[in-house]
Amino acid sequence: MEPSSHILIVDDHREIRELVGRALTKEGFRVTAVGDGRAMRRALADAHIDLILLDLMLPGEDGLSLCRSIRADSHVPIIMLTAKGEEVDRVIGLEMGADDYLAKPFGSRELVARIRAVLRRSNQPPPTSDPPADSRDYSFDRWVLNTGNRELLREDGVAVPLSTGEYELLLALVERPQRVLSRDQLLDLARGRAAAAFDRSIDTQVSRLRKKLERDPAEPRIIKTIWGGGYMFAVAVSRT
Repeated sequence: MEPSSHILIVDDHREIRELVGRALTKEGFRVTAVGDGRAMRRALADAHIDLILLDLMLPGEDGLSLCRSIRADSHVPIIMLTAKGEEVDRVIGLEMGADDYLAKPFGSRELVARIRAVLRRSNQPPPTSDPPADSRDYSFDRWVLNTGNRELLREDGVAVPLSTGEYELLLALVERPQRVLSRDQLLDLARGRAAAAFDRSIDTQVSRLRKKLERDPAEPRIIKTIWGGGYMFAVAVSRT
């Protein structure tokens, strides 16, 4: 947490804005205080804000609605302030995207501690995405499927884009070459990795793959249909 973090107070009570503003300024924060949603939006447009203290009960657009609106296009941390202590209000605020919740009346020490905790969490770098330890290439026909980058490369080095569903189905096939796999087997194998990708049938996904892989999709020789059985990845596959 930087001592100069800029806090935006949104509360329609002038006395509370001034009291909280003085407490935060004393702790080394920069403070902007406004009384409604319109002024809040102006402040967000005019300055870099590190955290918003947002009152639930505001004239016009209330705090929950403003929280939802902020979350539509910003990740700025939000702490909801309200005179209501019921759990339902806290839950609704958090579901709308608030990072924390503080019921009035509150002490300045608790408020500062909450602000610092939320700022620490928001300033943590995202976890690095290391390449998978089992990243490998599958070579077949004139293609290479790279699992580290999830890329399909043609022999001339051109990358052919694959949807998530196409990639997961192709991976299931290249891992089991020269084996007849039923539609149900393929669905289970691929959906285990990307269930949401299979909003259409296996037949549709195979048709799309053939258009990308086969020299003549009407006479496929890489992904063959086995009547009454399913599909077979018919060409040799080497793994590196």
